[in-house]
Amino acid sequence: MLKIAYHPIYTHPLPERHRFPMIKYELLPKQLLHEGTCIEENFFIPEIPSPDPILAVHSEIYYKDLIALTLNPKAARKIGFPLSKKLVDREVIIADGTIKASKYALQYGIAMNIAGGTHHAYTNRGEAFCLLNDQAIGARYLLDQKLCKKILIVDLDVHQGNGTAEIFKDDDAVFTFSMHGAKNYPFKKEKSDLDVDLPNDTTDQEFLQILKNTLPKIITAQQPDFVYYLCGVDILDSDKLGKLSCTVAGCAERDRFVLQTCKDLNIPIMCSMGGGYSPDIKVIIEAHANTFRLAQDIFF
Repeated sequence: MLKIAYHPIYTHPLPERHRFPMIKYELLPKQLLHEGTCIEENFFIPEIPSPDPILAVHSEIYYKDLIALTLNPKAARKIGFPLSKKLVDREVIIADGTIKASKYALQYGIAMNIAGGTHHAYTNRGEAFCLLNDQAIGARYLLDQKLCKKILIVDLDVHQGNGTAEIFKDDDAVFTFSMHGAKNYPFKKEKSDLDVDLPNDTTDQEFLQILKNTLPKIITAQQPDFVYYLCGVDILDSDKLGKLSCTVAGCAERDRFVLQTCKDLNIPIMCSMGGGYSPDIKVIIEAHANTFRLAQDIFF
């Protein structure tokens, strides 16, 4: 059964300028239920976890400052959200959702988190609306629990996974692959194990050709026994923060290729949704919903 992490706190009340992109976390599960892609039993509610898996990735000083809401003003500004207890609880719960979804993926082949993909969070700081790096926390948890030996992180959000690259820069057990807009944020990029910088206006055909040539080679070389997939839909041509020219159909083909590849090779995969900022919320929901539809079709 497809298991999906969802908590009402994902749609966190924020100042007006932040509310629009957050509403997708409320609308997406409703759409999946309405169309029959999912049933209530597909969803599970994550909780506030033990701090141990978080502290295995993030520095104790940074985490304590987050919990106590005592980050210095400059560090808080880099996050972009007004810092609050509810916001910190939200990020901690997202991390728990990814940890638990990782274990479900080992059981069922795939699992998802409606939120997550907070790949701009570094070991000792947050930035760009990311406080804690959920996939890094999940990956470290699986390795520490000896549930996996080699993990591949496939980050296909339009923005480079700079925090993820920093966290695992000296860790041979995790291979970081980020395929992103060359001229998108972050403008000073970190070094992933493999970065593919895409020029502005990259089309479906160009994006998919590069992906289909690259991902199988990585898997052959690295032989991962688990994949984290950050499937942001901000690669769309309609996205306000992206500079690529992919369509909803192209985005779906991207997801189909990644999921089918993992299914064919019997590699468990855990998906975090990542970004999506098109002006029309229906476009965002449709693009994200395709990932869940494909998960059901391919794995179940």
